[in-house]
Amino acid sequence: MTITIENGLLIGSILLFISIISSKTSYRIGVPTLILFLVVGMLAGAQGPGRIKFHDPALAQILGIIALNFILFSGGIETRLESVRPILWRGLSLATAGVFITAATVGIFVHFSTGIGWIQSFLLGSIVSSTDASAVFSILRSNRIGLKRHLRPTLELESGSNDPMAFFLTISLTDLAMNPEASAWMLIPYFIWAMAIGAICGYLMGLAKIFILNRIKLEAEGLYPVLMLALIFFTFSFTHYIGGNGFLAVYISAVMLGNARVIHKKSLIRFYDGQAWLMQIIMFLTLGLFVYPDKIVPVIGTGLLISAFLIFVARPIAVFISLHFFNVRIRDKLFLSWVGLRGAVPIIFATYPLIAGIPRAD
Repeated sequence: MTITIENGLLIGSILLFISIISSKTSYRIGVPTLILFLVVGMLAGAQGPGRIKFHDPALAQILGIIALNFILFSGGIETRLESVRPILWRGLSLATAGVFITAATVGIFVHFSTGIGWIQSFLLGSIVSSTDASAVFSILRSNRIGLKRHLRPTLELESGSNDPMAFFLTISLTDLAMNPEASAWMLIPYFIWAMAIGAICGYLMGLAKIFILNRIKLEAEGLYPVLMLALIFFTFSFTHYIGGNGFLAVYISAVMLGNARVIHKKSLIRFYDGQAWLMQIIMFLTLGLFVYPDKIVPVIGTGLLISAFLIFVARPIAVFISLHFFNVRIRDKLFLSWVGLRGAVPIIFATYPLIAGIPRAD
């Protein structure tokens, strides 16, 4: 089936309904919710019963950027500084050094196990290097897990703030794959500039959002989430336009907003939590539509092998090295190693090399 304007809303509403109902079942049988969303998308795809033909990586990337803005904002606005301050540096170490080490170790393994070139191998590692804020928040909060020694805020800070680092690595390695003559050392000043501008813009836009929300008097309460939506997209796009990391800016501004006294904050938190889940569902349905089972079979063994290495080797190595200089018990490091949940972000990042036409990107 080819998607048209006439049947698009019908198909989309049915897929969303099925995905949400399936998520209720997943809690009972212990299957991760996002996997069920993926299965629903595959069943609706070109080789499934739904027969929907969709293969537009550019559209998927646009949806992905919008989705990641929602996901980061939702994670940031629910981050409490009083719980984050004691573990700020260990959380940032996991979100930066941890992401880099994960990408590097997975890249080395991919190169030697598959024979793919170094840059493409590290690119694959970068795409899957960050943990997912929505998945981590959902697990920790829905199951009311009581964690001691600041484990919960550490996980929430890491998952909420590590996407900018993974995004930088993905974009940089995509550029290197397209321009092999470029030097990797040139990425260092670009990294410093992008992160610095992103942090500054995030701080200034956080102040601006607080000021605007408290000073503007809108007649309809329902307009406040719409106003915030405009400010979120402006924060991302303006920061990106001047060379900064827009995702970092969105997250920092959300953290500032979530820890300030602003009107309608509770309703904003509820609204964007729901939107973050909607975006997760959309991205996994989109990935499912992209999947052609006959193309998966030849690489399924390699994919599962890389997944196992990521879970059992790369994530623990990244956690133990990035927390080496902090007073964290071994059993706590082991627990942190197992909460390296992945979500929709790798789907979004994978569209960049796909659109760039890098070999084996599909």
